[in-house]
Amino acid sequence: MKVDIRVPVGLPVRETADFIAGCEAAGFSGVGVHDHQHSGRDVFLTLALAAERSSRLTLYPATTNPVTRHPMVLASLAHSLEEIAPERVRLTVGPGYLSVGNIGKPRATVEAMRQAILTIRRLLRGERLEFNGVETRLRNLSDRPTPIFMTASGPRMVELAGEVADGALLLVSLHPKAVEAARLRLEAGAARAGRSLDGFQTIFITPTTVSDDGPAARRFPQQWFRPDQPYLKYPSNSNLVWLREAGIDLSDDFVPENISDSQAEAICDAFGLFGTPDECLARLRRAKAESGIDHVFIFPTHTQEGGYDMPREDVDAFRDVIIPGLAAL
Repeated sequence: MKVDIRVPVGLPVRETADFIAGCEAAGFSGVGVHDHQHSGRDVFLTLALAAERSSRLTLYPATTNPVTRHPMVLASLAHSLEEIAPERVRLTVGPGYLSVGNIGKPRATVEAMRQAILTIRRLLRGERLEFNGVETRLRNLSDRPTPIFMTASGPRMVELAGEVADGALLLVSLHPKAVEAARLRLEAGAARAGRSLDGFQTIFITPTTVSDDGPAARRFPQQWFRPDQPYLKYPSNSNLVWLREAGIDLSDDFVPENISDSQAEAICDAFGLFGTPDECLARLRRAKAESGIDHVFIFPTHTQEGGYDMPREDVDAFRDVIIPGLAAL
């Protein structure tokens, strides 16, 4: 099983790049860094520095979007990273959340995402395109066009990933029924485009709280991401769709504090990794056995206020317990 991890730009970019190099030493397969321009630190500069400090990691924005960055700018950035770290880059694109909210813009629609990804793909292949009446192309190209992944949580976005992307980061939980439902959505999107999903890579975004106090780690469904948003609705209400596929039916207007401890335990077991390092290792082993999941993206849980804290404890737990345990399978 491959294990990637989300790292924020929570330190000056050189220090973040050094931290990412430490993730390679810890045994992670890849690192995704958020694209939050309001942090004052740029994800692509950070990834470029990290590429020079690593030799094996796959590096990518987690996640960029076509609202704050024009598709041609994204294509150029992807090629630039390919030049620095050939075949160690993926371009991961989503509709946007905090980044677009911080400039007062709505998230990209399904159609906007479709057009953006198709446009980026054509540019990376060297095709000439027209923007606002002006014909243009990328003047420099990589031998291998950077693969384009979609970050998707809502059912329609999951279908779109199957239709147009090279792979997907899916936030759909680890529960086998939810995983099966999401895969059917990918297949529906692929069928609409008349394409095969052979070679399509699926990475499962896995909310994670690793703690020596397992019961405390499993209280996350009872918490708020920010005052107006329960954690279970971050980044969107789509989390509730996949929990319902798993047999956990929360009302749309649920209050986190009203979720019982036993219900929180069930939610955590379905949704991600919550508990001691050994418990998280056991849950990943079960995900592989139940659903054939072979690639996860560890997304350390946090509040909006704590979103830039570096995941030091998570890296330590995966380095010392979880990744060696997975390698022993």
